[in-house]
Amino acid sequence: MSLINALNWRYATKKMNGQSVPQDKVDQILEAAHLAPTSSGLQPYEIIVITNPELKKALLPYTYNQTQIVDSSHLLVFAAWDNYTEDRINNVFAHTHSERGTPPESTVDYQKTLVGMYVPRTAEVNFQHAARQAYIGFGVALAEAAMLKVDATPMEGFDNAKYDELLGLRERGLKSVTILPLGYRDETGDWLAGLKKVRRPKSEFITEFA
Repeated sequence: MSLINALNWRYATKKMNGQSVPQDKVDQILEAAHLAPTSSGLQPYEIIVITNPELKKALLPYTYNQTQIVDSSHLLVFAAWDNYTEDRINNVFAHTHSERGTPPESTVDYQKTLVGMYVPRTAEVNFQHAARQAYIGFGVALAEAAMLKVDATPMEGFDNAKYDELLGLRERGLKSVTILPLGYRDETGDWLAGLKKVRRPKSEFITEFA
């Protein structure tokens, strides 16, 4: 299936049937997000994978009781760094050099540039930048799920602070950004299933300068 066909197939599933997604497909979706591009390759976010039914129930009230949370097979929480620090930046480059077998001194100047750019900024500015990187991985995961015919619902409608508290994210220097329940659509119980996909006209969406 082409990506265009997959995107035409997918929709923001409103009701899931509780069927489990095979682990190999979940692993592919996570790997797609893992391979997604980020600014300077820093990958300033993490993905929390929740399958525990009791934890999903605990999160439900803080997701405006949207039932995809409990009916999903896996709930992915994309959580961004709460700030950029010199240690976080340098640790990424140290790992890169370890994997590639390249000399650490080869990126010293670039690391200093990044530290000089990011560290003096406010934590909120840095978090917002990190959150935008998380959204790149989020979009790639959503597309990969569609390619695998796994339903997914992109969601921002949740209490971030409560999620952070229940998942212990603050202590890890993370803040939740967006969530992605994975599962399979309930064809009979989802009012949106089967409706025509509608997008704005391309003439209003795309501007070309030739």
